[in-house]
Amino acid sequence: MFHRLQAVEERYDQLSALLSDQEVISDVNKLRSYGKEQSDLEATVETYREYKRVASQLVEARDMFNDKLDDDMRELVKQEVADLTEQKEKIEHELMILLLPKDKNDDKNVIVEIRGAAGGDEAALFAGDLLRMYSRFADRKGWKVDFIDIMEKDMGGIKEAVFSVQGKGAYSLLKYESGAHRVQRVPATESSGRIHTSTATVAVLPEVEEVEVEIHEKDLRIDTFCSTGPGGQSVNTTQSAVRITHMPTGIVVSCQDEKSQLKNRDKAMRVLRARLYEKYQQEQQQEYAEQRKSAVGTGDRSERIRTYNFPQSRVTDHRIGLTLHRLESVLAGDLDEIINALITTEQAEKLQAASGDE
Repeated sequence: MFHRLQAVEERYDQLSALLSDQEVISDVNKLRSYGKEQSDLEATVETYREYKRVASQLVEARDMFNDKLDDDMRELVKQEVADLTEQKEKIEHELMILLLPKDKNDDKNVIVEIRGAAGGDEAALFAGDLLRMYSRFADRKGWKVDFIDIMEKDMGGIKEAVFSVQGKGAYSLLKYESGAHRVQRVPATESSGRIHTSTATVAVLPEVEEVEVEIHEKDLRIDTFCSTGPGGQSVNTTQSAVRITHMPTGIVVSCQDEKSQLKNRDKAMRVLRARLYEKYQQEQQQEYAEQRKSAVGTGDRSERIRTYNFPQSRVTDHRIGLTLHRLESVLAGDLDEIINALITTEQAEKLQAASGDE
């Protein structure tokens, strides 16, 4: 591990020198590339330097402990050795995590798709609850939410919602939300008080730049139509909504959130790029259909990554067996405890796999 850390520190110092070079400063692409690489290494280098500082202090404290000291001083030095040893072990663990392979998409913005699945009108209402939950979570993080397409149900709730979340590290946190979410509650229309189970599916896709996915204009069929959502009289009379079909893959994306056809086209293309990127990434591992089923599921009531139980005010994430009895705050966007637990579990699994490979 320490050979790798030494190499990382050397590369960091090399990048510092390069970023001061006039030739690099005058080349915008090189400057951006080297700057990002150094930024990615910064946390590891700072932690490694802190580790070396604590390790040096620990050596000095142990040497002092071996000197002739009175009882009071010996007790103080003994405590210092214990504190520094604990601190050193903690930093070692942090370094091991920092050296784990990073998901190259973690810093990207995301496209989130929510769809009501099993449960009819109740599933649509639950999909609306999830939309509000993620919007509030984004607000807590200071991220920007940009709605792309929302299909509302006559009885309330949503059939489908597509939106982007823009903010540093959005994908690194929201990627854990992909899958089938299950709700258990008594619908307002249920006179006998019987608990119903419904589901909604969530897909979280990294938003990608144009250079990352090549899309040929000849492969697109673009249709325009009148918007059907809220927005005033012009919504129903102007052909501003856009539907884009990528003919080689059959992927269809629509957007009607904006009054401008050009803006709707731009938003739809962002979603199309994200879906194509996901498709191509997954095809490198195995067939796309298998991956999609694994990531999102079919939406059947038996499939779920998380259950929201209203009668017990309980939220359970089934992947890690975590249960919280504060449903209201979770639906208000307080997802940190759940997501942090998922991150910790994933890191532990990666550490175990890495130790097994050594």
